[in-house]
Amino acid sequence: MILATPRLVLAPWTERDLAPFAALNADPEVMRYFPKTMTAEESDALVGRLRGMWAEHGYGLSAVRRREDDAFIGMVGIQKVLNPAYPFAPAVEVGWRLAKAFWRQGYAGEAARAALAHGFDVLELAEIVAFTAVANLPSRAVMASLGMARDPADDFLHPLLPEDHPLRPHVLYRLKREDFRR
Repeated sequence: MILATPRLVLAPWTERDLAPFAALNADPEVMRYFPKTMTAEESDALVGRLRGMWAEHGYGLSAVRRREDDAFIGMVGIQKVLNPAYPFAPAVEVGWRLAKAFWRQGYAGEAARAALAHGFDVLELAEIVAFTAVANLPSRAVMASLGMARDPADDFLHPLLPEDHPLRPHVLYRLKREDFRR
């Protein structure tokens, strides 16, 4: 499945996406709100899992390329959150991770809006969530720009991070289908 916006194409992962995705995942600035950077092998394994999610569920996080020059800019999409350790699971989340060269250009919101539209219009989901570390103000700003709302009662401690980890406090944003602004 391919989603297109005026500036971007969200498409299945290909072999040509592996190297730029590995570089993105190895960048300490890009990964500052994640527990650690990734090796190329870990990044490739993630793509394998993402492909598996697509095969199993029919949707997932996609590779994103800029239309004007076919540059790989990152990944954006929706995916299932099934791990019962998350207090809001099961759910479908919208997520993104972009290479630093493509930050602050509106790409995350543009691509996420396309993924949300697919989730609400095609998959007929009732709600889509997003979550991140409390300190991740850039992603929280994208969530707010998408019309997602945060209830502090939904904030949680990330269940897969150690108790003393500085990124453990997380916020949860929600968006209902009827509140989605195209």
